[in-house]
Amino acid sequence: MTFLPDRVVARLRTELQLPDLSGTRYRVVKFLGRGGMGEVWLAEDTVLERSIALKILSPESGHAELASRLMREAVVLARLEHPGIVPVHDAGVLPDGRAFYCMKYVAGQTLDKHITGMDLHRRLQLLLRITEPLAFAHSRGIIHRDLKPGNVMVGPFGEVLILDWGLAKIHGNDPSVADHGPAQPARGGSAETETAHGAIMGTPGFMAPEQARGETSLIDHRADIFALGAIMAFMLRAPDPPARPLQAIYNKAMDAEISARYASVGEMAADIERNLQGLPVTAYRENLWERASRLAGRNRVAIVLVLAYLLMRILFVVFSRR
Repeated sequence: MTFLPDRVVARLRTELQLPDLSGTRYRVVKFLGRGGMGEVWLAEDTVLERSIALKILSPESGHAELASRLMREAVVLARLEHPGIVPVHDAGVLPDGRAFYCMKYVAGQTLDKHITGMDLHRRLQLLLRITEPLAFAHSRGIIHRDLKPGNVMVGPFGEVLILDWGLAKIHGNDPSVADHGPAQPARGGSAETETAHGAIMGTPGFMAPEQARGETSLIDHRADIFALGAIMAFMLRAPDPPARPLQAIYNKAMDAEISARYASVGEMAADIERNLQGLPVTAYRENLWERASRLAGRNRVAIVLVLAYLLMRILFVVFSRR
């Protein structure tokens, strides 16, 4: 008996699970990936003649609760209109009964691959770009809950987008998000989440402690700040350990005590910006030597000019006496 290689079996399985797009404006191009409850396919919009991405409920996940969750993700994304969040164009049910939504196709690299060979300054600037869509989502009462390098895409022109909002939690009372249609929880559920207490949702290493413990009632925007701190630590861990102020920033973001973390993404971004400008950060209390070194580094040109001037004056005095 001859056994097929695993890659061949995987390809055959994918081909057998091709979504039924008959009667729609979309044509399958290729399978892109699988994660959680859905599959993502590259497709062509035959009307507008452009490439799009289709997120479709997996065949083995085809029950009402997961279909509702997929549609809820589409509604959440549709209400987060920001350049750093992938826009949704369409949503519905395919002829084979599977829920789907159509979104912009982004050809790029995930964050973990993109930062290879990038210097510290550029990494910090990239991190600041990630804070922008996240802060926007928080302002609309949306918590991502699965922020990690694999869910951040950097496009071919440097655009930064946060992907995969399937675990997003609606928090707060923003009527533009919380009071419309499918984004609402089922009857009898909490106004903040559709996830029962004790359910653990997220990615180990990037989940806040309260999230890892399944304490859903405690999860707010500071869980995303914890994840952002973990991403920062991931981005800065090589090739050399970052300076203490930078370590202090991500350690504050990742504090086990919720109230000890940054109160907002904006506060954390401000500390990163201060560090880039050579200013002290609120998360770290520097000693006298560190302060002098920082000031010397920030005013290097002025110091060099003063020293050069003093040296010329000394030489002038010495030679003028001969």
